[in-house]
Amino acid sequence: MATVLAAPFGATLCGDWGADVVKLELPDGSDPLRGLLPVQDGVPLYWKVGNRGKKGITLDVRKPSGRALLLRLLPEFDVLVENFRPGTMDRWGLDLKAIHDANPRLVVLRLTGFGQTGPASGKPGFARIFEAMSGLTNLCGEPGRSPLHMNYPIGDVIAGAFGAFSIAAAMVRMRSRPDALGFEIDLSATEALFRMLDPLPVEYERCATVRGPAGNRATYTAPSNMYRTRDGVWISLVASSNPIFARVCDAIGRPELPQDPRFRKMPDRVANVEAIDAVIEAWFAGRDAIQVTDRLDECEVPYSRVQSIAEIVTDPQFVAREAIVRLPDPDLGSLPAPCIVPRIVGETMKTPRTGPAPGEHNEEIFGSIGLDAAALEALRREGVI
Repeated sequence: MATVLAAPFGATLCGDWGADVVKLELPDGSDPLRGLLPVQDGVPLYWKVGNRGKKGITLDVRKPSGRALLLRLLPEFDVLVENFRPGTMDRWGLDLKAIHDANPRLVVLRLTGFGQTGPASGKPGFARIFEAMSGLTNLCGEPGRSPLHMNYPIGDVIAGAFGAFSIAAAMVRMRSRPDALGFEIDLSATEALFRMLDPLPVEYERCATVRGPAGNRATYTAPSNMYRTRDGVWISLVASSNPIFARVCDAIGRPELPQDPRFRKMPDRVANVEAIDAVIEAWFAGRDAIQVTDRLDECEVPYSRVQSIAEIVTDPQFVAREAIVRLPDPDLGSLPAPCIVPRIVGETMKTPRTGPAPGEHNEEIFGSIGLDAAALEALRREGVI
C-alpha cells in the first residue's frame, strides 16, 4: 500500500530476490509514478520498470467493504508496506490492533518522510526534501554557490534500500521465533539518508567542522577530483592511500612527488590540494582521453570516465556481466532495466516481468480468498476495486 517510489522500490528489491509481492492501488490507477517521466504514448515506462516483478490489485480501503477485504487478505502475507502520513491508516479503521487481529504475525513497514513521531512527522515530503533536511544536499555543489540536487530522486531509492534490508532482517527474526508476534518498523527516509553520513556528527562535535560543498573535490582525501582531457573527456580519479598516490605520480611522470613534504601523507595532501591538483590537471589537459586511460591502466590507478547511459549500454564491464536485463512486457515486448543486485553465485537469477496494469491480478488474488466473478463485479460497480 505505497505510492510513488521509496517504499515501492524497497518492495521491488524484495521481489527481485524471490518475494511474492502484491501491489495495491486505488481503482482509478492514480499512483503518481504512472505519470512520472518517462511516459511514452501514454505508456508509463518508469512505472513498468520500477514496479517490476509484482502482481497488481486495486482496492479502495477507505470504503468499509474495501477495508474488510484488505483484512481478509492480510493472513496471506508476511509483510504490509505502507507510506501514508502517520495516523492515516488509523483514520481508515486500519490501526495496528485491527491489522494484528487479522494477522498477529504481520510485520508492518511504515516508510515516511520523517518518521512516526516528532514535530515534522505530519509534514508532506519527497526525495529532495529528505535530501535537503538530512544534510546530504549541503555536501553537493561548488563552494559559495547554490547547493545542488542530482537529477534523480536518490533519497527515495536509498530509503527504499533501507526498507528492503529491514524487511529481510524482520523475516529472519520471525522465522527464527515461531511464537513471535508481528511488529511495526518505523522507517524515516530523512534518517536513512542521515545514517549514511557517519562522520558528520563526530567531526562537528570533536573538530567543530561543518562539512560543506567542495565541488568535485573531497575534503577528506586527496587527490580526488574530476580532470578534463585535451579532447574534452571528464575523468574521475581518486587516490585514497599512500601507495595509490605513488602510482598516480608514476603515471603522470612525477615519481618524486610522494617525497615532497607537502604530499607525504594524506593530511598533507588535503592541506595542499590546490598544488597537487594543478600538477594532475596540467597532465590531463596535455593528453587525449585514450592516452590518459591507457597510462592510468598501466599504473593501476583507480579512475573512470564519467559515463552517460548512452555509454553504459556498450561499456564492456556492464556488457560482460549482463548488467542490463530485458524485462518481459505484455504491451511492449520487453524493456531494458538494471539487473538484480546482488547475485547468488552459481544461480541464475530469474528475470522479473514489468509492473502490472491497474487491477491486473484482481481475479487471482481475490479469488484466492474465495471471491467469485459475481462478487468481484459487484465490488467494481461500487468502486471498491
